[in-house]
Amino acid sequence: MPQVFPFPLFTWFFFLFILVIYWKRSKAEGQVQKLPPGPWKLPLIGNLHQLVFSLPHRSLRDLAQKHGPIMQLQLGEVLAIIISSPKVVEEVLKTHDTALANRPIILAVEVMSYDNSGIVFAPYGDYWRQMRKICVSKLLSAKRVQSFCRIREEEVNNLVKSISLSEGVPINLSEKIFSSTNCIASRAAIGKKCKYEKEFISLIREMFTLGGGFDFPDLFPSLKFLGFLTGMKSALEKIQKQLDRILDEIVNEHKMKRRATSTNKHEPGDDDDDDDLVDVLIKLQEMGELEFRVTSNHIKAVTEDIFSAANETSASTIEWAMSELLRNPRVMQKAQTEVRQVLQGRRNLDETYVHKLDYLKLVVKETLRLHPPGALVSRESREKCEISGYEIPSNTKVIINIWAIGRDPEYWIDADCFWPERFQGSSIDFKGTNYEFIPFGGGRRICPGMSFALAIVELVLSQLLFHFNWKLPSDIKLEELDMSESLGFTYRRRNDLFVIATPWASF
Repeated sequence: MPQVFPFPLFTWFFFLFILVIYWKRSKAEGQVQKLPPGPWKLPLIGNLHQLVFSLPHRSLRDLAQKHGPIMQLQLGEVLAIIISSPKVVEEVLKTHDTALANRPIILAVEVMSYDNSGIVFAPYGDYWRQMRKICVSKLLSAKRVQSFCRIREEEVNNLVKSISLSEGVPINLSEKIFSSTNCIASRAAIGKKCKYEKEFISLIREMFTLGGGFDFPDLFPSLKFLGFLTGMKSALEKIQKQLDRILDEIVNEHKMKRRATSTNKHEPGDDDDDDDLVDVLIKLQEMGELEFRVTSNHIKAVTEDIFSAANETSASTIEWAMSELLRNPRVMQKAQTEVRQVLQGRRNLDETYVHKLDYLKLVVKETLRLHPPGALVSRESREKCEISGYEIPSNTKVIINIWAIGRDPEYWIDADCFWPERFQGSSIDFKGTNYEFIPFGGGRRICPGMSFALAIVELVLSQLLFHFNWKLPSDIKLEELDMSESLGFTYRRRNDLFVIATPWASF
């Protein structure tokens, strides 16, 4: 019997694949009257080839300079609309916020988010609205954030002690910052330092790194069944299985503790300042007052969202702030002078002085302008809408290039320079209404943990500047400091920051 060579079968399959894509694309384009302009596309892959030579936010900024502040890209089978100007962003987040209130679900989210049960990626609807309300009013309210003050102060004190042990020797500041913010987020979320701290940190970082890009099924949904070829799904499932084991133990420990100590667990006394975030969620589960039944998966999903987002956002912002301060000695000296004058004569950590550090707040703003935690923010249209005269079909991915907007020379003088004084006397803030400056997003989907993360950033930075003088290792010049970024859910430094810390003699 003659041997059958399998290549023709593959050829027919590939030919069928091409026909399906072209049929779907021509059908979709025929239904749309006027899409935004965009660069020329290649068959099958569309514009993917234009995003592979640098990080996506940089490639998209360069393309927008040629094709305009609103443009279309074809990412495999997926139509994406790219927004790169404050004027168009205002239209998106103000006029069409409800129509664009969904988040696109990519493979990483599908695997890691307990069936979209968290806050960040849950589809817009009754469940998301209730969880968002709980998050804003109970989990991350101003009162709740303030209740974590002692935790922040204790962990920052531990950070200072740890750095002091390495006087004159290069230290991995990135690692120490991440460990400190992890301890703060861990104690706020689960009430204690996680006994799986190193494993948990490693898993979270790996999750953020793997989940930041697009996998094959995200770009070619009709071939989702071939997703196993890249190995991404199995890698994410392995991480999620390990994270779920840790989160399961955390939730079960809290429930056992409550059963052992609480005599009135069904009463709505959920404003106890000693409660951590898991306690609050378990109380909501026990009281059963919501329109949906709170499950353990909901608790784990929300805990994972808050823990990982707060940790990554605050750690990356502190890391970038210290990087920029090291490159700009004038700004470093000015910030240190302010902190040391305000803290003069004090030895005990007290968060109440932070509101007096006006210049430090400008440094944080400028850091967030140049290095927003999420350089690209994605929405998905729930219905057809019109933006800047262009028709946006339903179920279309809309990507806001926050990084490019923060460096737009039309709105910012010397846009690529680190100059905190640009915010002096300015009413511009990052609460989502100044569309040229939206490091935490805007509209209904603005980051609910903004205040929580900023409280960590300001305290850690103030103490690093107060207690130590900083310099780069002797073999690195200021202008040679590597400022390259990594691709992930958050845009962190690609390489860890190594520095030399010398305790301030006057302390």
